[in-house]
Amino acid sequence: MMVVVVMGPPGAGKGTQAVRLAERLGLAHVASGDLFREALAAGTPLGLQAKGYMERGELVPDTIVVDMVLERMARPDCAAGVVLDGFPRTAAQAEALDQALAAQGKQVEAALYMRVPAEVVLDRLTGRRICRDCQAPYHVVFNPPARTGICDRCGGSLYQREDDREETVRHRLEVYLQQTAPLISYYRQRRLLREVDGTGGLDEVTGRLVRLLDEGVA
Repeated sequence: MMVVVVMGPPGAGKGTQAVRLAERLGLAHVASGDLFREALAAGTPLGLQAKGYMERGELVPDTIVVDMVLERMARPDCAAGVVLDGFPRTAAQAEALDQALAAQGKQVEAALYMRVPAEVVLDRLTGRRICRDCQAPYHVVFNPPARTGICDRCGGSLYQREDDREETVRHRLEVYLQQTAPLISYYRQRRLLREVDGTGGLDEVTGRLVRLLDEGVA
C-alpha cells in the first residue's frame, strides 16, 4: 500500500492536486474534512466521540483523528494506497500516524509539500467571490463573471467571504506556517519530504508531483 501525504498552505490548491494525483496513480483520495463529515453523518462510534469534543469546543484528540483515517484506509478502495489531504496537520499527528501504520506493517512513503509564495496565495484567495443565491464560485482575475459583481448563472450578487479578506488570509497563513513548520521538519528528518513548486497550471503542477513520486518512491 502506498501512503502519500500532500501538504501546502491555504490557497495552494492541494485539495485539487490531491484528487488529481490520486486519479493518476490509481489511489484513493482521503480528505480529513470529508472524514469528519461522513463519520458525524453516519453516527459511527468515532464520529460520536469526535462530536462530543467539538460540541464542547475542544480539539478532537489526535488518536481519534488517526483512528478515523485508519478506518477509512481499511476500506476496499484503499487497497492500492491513499493520498492523504489535510492530514496530518501537526508533527504530533504525523508521529501518531506513523506509529499506527507501523503496527500494520505500513508506512508513509512520501510527503509532498507544495510551495506557493504568500503573495500568490493572497491573490488567489482575496480574489474569490461567491454568489449569495446559488453559491457559484468566481475569481476577479482567473474566473470573472461577465458583469462585475453579478452571477452569470442566476443573476445573484457576488460577495467576498470573511475568510477571504486580506487581513484574515494573512493571519491564516501565519497560523499555518507556525503549525506546519515542525511537520515539515518531521518529514525532512525522515527523508520523506518532497518539495514542489505549486505555481503554474493545474496539469503542470500535477506533472511535477507525479515526477517527484516516480523519482523518489517508485
